[in-house]
Amino acid sequence: MSADASQTSFMPHDISAQRVPFEDPLNFLAAALAKVHTSWLKATYPFASFGRAVRIHPSAILSRSIAPGIKLGDFVIIRNHAWLNTFDLAGSRDVKIVIGDHTVINAQCVISAKNKIDIEDHVMVSACSLIMDHNHAYENISRPIQAQGPTPGGTIRIEQGCWIGHGAAIVCNQGELVLGRNCVVAANALVARSFPPYSVIVGNPARVAKQFDPDKDAWVGVGAPIAAS
Repeated sequence: MSADASQTSFMPHDISAQRVPFEDPLNFLAAALAKVHTSWLKATYPFASFGRAVRIHPSAILSRSIAPGIKLGDFVIIRNHAWLNTFDLAGSRDVKIVIGDHTVINAQCVISAKNKIDIEDHVMVSACSLIMDHNHAYENISRPIQAQGPTPGGTIRIEQGCWIGHGAAIVCNQGELVLGRNCVVAANALVARSFPPYSVIVGNPARVAKQFDPDKDAWVGVGAPIAAS
């Protein structure tokens, strides 16, 4: 047997010759239910704005009372068991959560806005992430934490093109937290301050691990945290 024949005999089967099975019909049913559910939300919930071709999974958690504080752009996807929460609306029409065009909020994400969370266009928020513009007060040791309410908090802006990794937490307790354009937040990172555009952000507390250098036209490693621009 030749060397070529010997190698060929150990090659895996040609997957291109295998028959690809049809998609599970129940997946089409789930997509149809999501479409119907989204149409119902658009028709009956008083959102500040509701864009074209939005898809919201039926298991996503959001209530009619907080809808006036939410603005959704075009082609937004909100997947299963995501939770959008606002409060302190006090009868106003203040927009607290803005989700831009072509942004995806994946499964089990939590977005909780006391003041303002602005997620711009083409942002990917991976599963189980947390974006919260406040914290829970705990300083009064004579009261349970759940009875102390939220801190005053700040605001969060995630600029276009960012990618928030699985399980990351972005929390702003005061001031303005801005993630610049096309930032990457690594899985399980804890972000509590601003970072400049084109940064790869890792760790707890978060730091810049790599950043795009326009002078070198290349991504470069960073040895120490970089202050926000």
